[in-house]
Amino acid sequence: MGFWDRFRKKNKEAEDIAENSKESAVEQAEEENGDSQPENEATSCEMPAPEAAEPKKTAEPEPVSMQEEAAEPESIAEPELAAEPEAAAEPEPIAEPAYVPEPKPVYAPEQASEAAPEVQKKKPGFFSKFFNNLFSTIDDDFYEELEEQLIIGDMGVYATEELLDNLRDDVALNKIHNPQDAKEFLIKDIKRIMAQPEGAYDFEETNSVVMLIGVNGVGKTTCIGKLASQYIARGKKVIMAGADTFRAAAMDQLKVWAERTGCFMVSGNEGADPGSVVFDAAKSAKARGADILLCDTAGRLHNKKNLMNELAKLDKILAGELGDYRRENIIVLDATTGQNALQQAKEFREVMHIDGIILTKLDGTAKGGIAVAITRELGVPVKYVGVGEGVNDLQRFDPDSFVESLFAE
Repeated sequence: MGFWDRFRKKNKEAEDIAENSKESAVEQAEEENGDSQPENEATSCEMPAPEAAEPKKTAEPEPVSMQEEAAEPESIAEPELAAEPEAAAEPEPIAEPAYVPEPKPVYAPEQASEAAPEVQKKKPGFFSKFFNNLFSTIDDDFYEELEEQLIIGDMGVYATEELLDNLRDDVALNKIHNPQDAKEFLIKDIKRIMAQPEGAYDFEETNSVVMLIGVNGVGKTTCIGKLASQYIARGKKVIMAGADTFRAAAMDQLKVWAERTGCFMVSGNEGADPGSVVFDAAKSAKARGADILLCDTAGRLHNKKNLMNELAKLDKILAGELGDYRRENIIVLDATTGQNALQQAKEFREVMHIDGIILTKLDGTAKGGIAVAITRELGVPVKYVGVGEGVNDLQRFDPDSFVESLFAE
């Protein structure tokens, strides 16, 4: 039953009560006044009406009905169904953007494989252009131009003169007229100059002390680390001596190589006497039964006599402590410095004996001819060449491959 139905019912009950009271009041009046006063009946009937206090009785249900009705709206909490919007969270499955990976070039590997051959493509040799149809016959102009190219290519004056003299003899003896045929004789003669002496790498198979020398920035410390890694990979027991105590970064760099290769290292404090480091390293090599002791030295300018004489001191210490070890002094030269590298080798050779050369940065702008010039003028063979930054990019020198690369097209 609704609110208004109950309200009407209660009002009707109140009206009935009022009417009953009204009738009882009329009957009373009739009994008291008799039939002679009919007109007053109406007045007496109308007056008691206010006494009925109809509003008082009807007022009673109002608070009850209002409270009851107020309670009902609470049940009208049906709007809680509005929580249904939570279902709006359904848009979460719109995580379809997960397909974003699709833009990734799945075909990139194929593209990389196609580009790979271009990366592996060999760089043309410095002298390749000269023999590419510049001359159709061999004459004086041919020899003059060839001489200029050899000197520009860092071959040096002595090596250039020897090569041209030998080429003229070969051309005349074999009656050659085609420059391409002359090129083959030139390549053969350069290979003769660069040929490795017998037993060039015997020191790697016996107890040896390998000392690397050279000016600043040519890569001595890096070469020490790479050689240590290669020797250890072959099963050799190697010790590294960090005798470059003038450059703090050199010791840190060598420590990184020692940790990476698992090689034992002897070093000193910054500014310590390099001779004391070499002495301790020699003692350690003997006590530990090392196969190879690799000594890193501080870079020094070839025109600083006092620093150059210090190398002679280190040489004497090693000779005294490890006299039964084979000695191998190797100078590290930057191939990009051209004829300056030749001058460095000459100055270092005045202080100590040089057994071999490491040419670094041959993968850069180096023309390569400097290797021929040094070998021809000093009679010192190139033992290793650096062609990259990887450990295995420090390689044994292969004369045939090297010369062929100078003329590669």
